[in-house]
Amino acid sequence: MKDDFVFTLKSTCLNENYHPSSQTRLTTNFANLARGDNRQQNLRNALNMINNRFNALAHLNNPKADRYLVELEIITVTMSIDDKNGINNLPLIEVLKTNIFDRKTSQRIEGIAGNNFSSYVRDYDFSILLIEHNKNKSDFCIPENFGDLHGKLYKCFVSSATYKEHFKMPPIICLSVSSNKTYTRTEYQHPVLGFEYLQDQYSITDEYFSKMGLKVRFFMPPNSVAPMAFYHSGDLLADYTDLGLISSISTMETFQKIYRPEIYNANSVAGKIYQPSLKHEDYSLTRVVYDREERSRLAVEQGKFAEEHFIKPYQNILEQWAAKFAS
Repeated sequence: MKDDFVFTLKSTCLNENYHPSSQTRLTTNFANLARGDNRQQNLRNALNMINNRFNALAHLNNPKADRYLVELEIITVTMSIDDKNGINNLPLIEVLKTNIFDRKTSQRIEGIAGNNFSSYVRDYDFSILLIEHNKNKSDFCIPENFGDLHGKLYKCFVSSATYKEHFKMPPIICLSVSSNKTYTRTEYQHPVLGFEYLQDQYSITDEYFSKMGLKVRFFMPPNSVAPMAFYHSGDLLADYTDLGLISSISTMETFQKIYRPEIYNANSVAGKIYQPSLKHEDYSLTRVVYDREERSRLAVEQGKFAEEHFIKPYQNILEQWAAKFAS
């Protein structure tokens, strides 16, 4: 076994003609939209929402709000542990990569990788390991070393030659705020990210992502109704271009409006002190059909898949590697 694993990337264009492959994690937002009778209209509506939101935020020298197109790539990452013994192409993670086409200059501008981050090992950790650990317990608790392997695999990938060959900047992973935490708006306002919010305490997701080397800041972009969580390494405000940040905001806010309309398509704007709730009833629905119950069910199925095809068969190899991995 090598000291580090070898990663392979596959890129798939996410447009209205997209069909999920058999290797795609079906819980991802875009895969859910791309199935059923309304699949093409779903995708078309979602992509229109992304482009409209992007142009609204990128309003400089854009009087008709139609200058830019956001082009999305699904990046599927597989991992090779031991080529000699045929242990390769193990499914690891999927991310969305944004690119921006400037109609005025006919230039393509590189966006940001990360965005809709999904991971088989994370599915296993949250949908299998965490649930089993707390079965029949009166007080919820976190297993010892929870997230350690996942964090090391992520850091190994992001620091790999393969990642650096394809992407200029570290990922930004943009998620919904936690529905059991409270957020307080600060006086700081970024021109693109908007007002910053502070969280009252770390969530289990924050702790999990910290093992991936990621910090979190919470911002509510202009004309949004709720803050979003931006997980990043380095300096979120200095390391990325405005257009790159806008591409992440427009993409992930669209998915959140579809997936969590109670929070992100609410009819009222988050106040200075904000408590998100999926029980909120004053919200609007988008013209996109989304099966949220199916997504929850598939998360468990894919957690079991990760356990059967990744965690259990290669447990000894993974534990040996993790013990030697220098964070």
